[in-house]
Amino acid sequence: MLTTLNTSYTDTRATDLAWALGREPLPALATLDLELTDAKLQLRLLGASHQVLLEEEKGTCSETVACIPGSSTPLPLGVAKRVDDWEYEFAARVEVLSPGSFAGRAQELLALVSDHPHGLAGVFPGIPHAFTALLAQRYEGQVHWRTWHAYPQDGQLVATRTRVGVRTPVSRTDPACPNDAQTYDAPTRRQVHTCG
Repeated sequence: MLTTLNTSYTDTRATDLAWALGREPLPALATLDLELTDAKLQLRLLGASHQVLLEEEKGTCSETVACIPGSSTPLPLGVAKRVDDWEYEFAARVEVLSPGSFAGRAQELLALVSDHPHGLAGVFPGIPHAFTALLAQRYEGQVHWRTWHAYPQDGQLVATRTRVGVRTPVSRTDPACPNDAQTYDAPTRRQVHTCG
């Protein structure tokens, strides 16, 4: 589904994005409700940001990638975390493209997402190639989603991938960190152990 977002495109940048898990639903400019087997999923466009709400019998999961005032968690390169009975994995990367390559990539992604039954894309009026897009699927009992946040003024495209699935036994855990969460710092690609 393709929609025009009824808001102005503010001067946000890829470096302004932060990641958060477990936040309450934020006001959305557009939503898409999906039922993927036993999972209810809501894709939410927050402007140049996104939120995904997942609800299953085993519990709920909320992922937010947005410009969050006061957030102390910048967009990480990757996260692996336990959420209720699930394993949550998140990865992000920033692509820097030339103006011509950016335009082509934007058109390709918008066509892919807008034509997909599990896709939601929002474009900003009057700003060519400024968009936010989400695409979800269920595969082998796990829920996956991908997102793209386009910043044409900088030639930057932020792409994220998320997987949420049933927890599998872990052969090695750190007793000092019961949630066995790992976060990877994007700028340094250094693994950071976090508990919580």
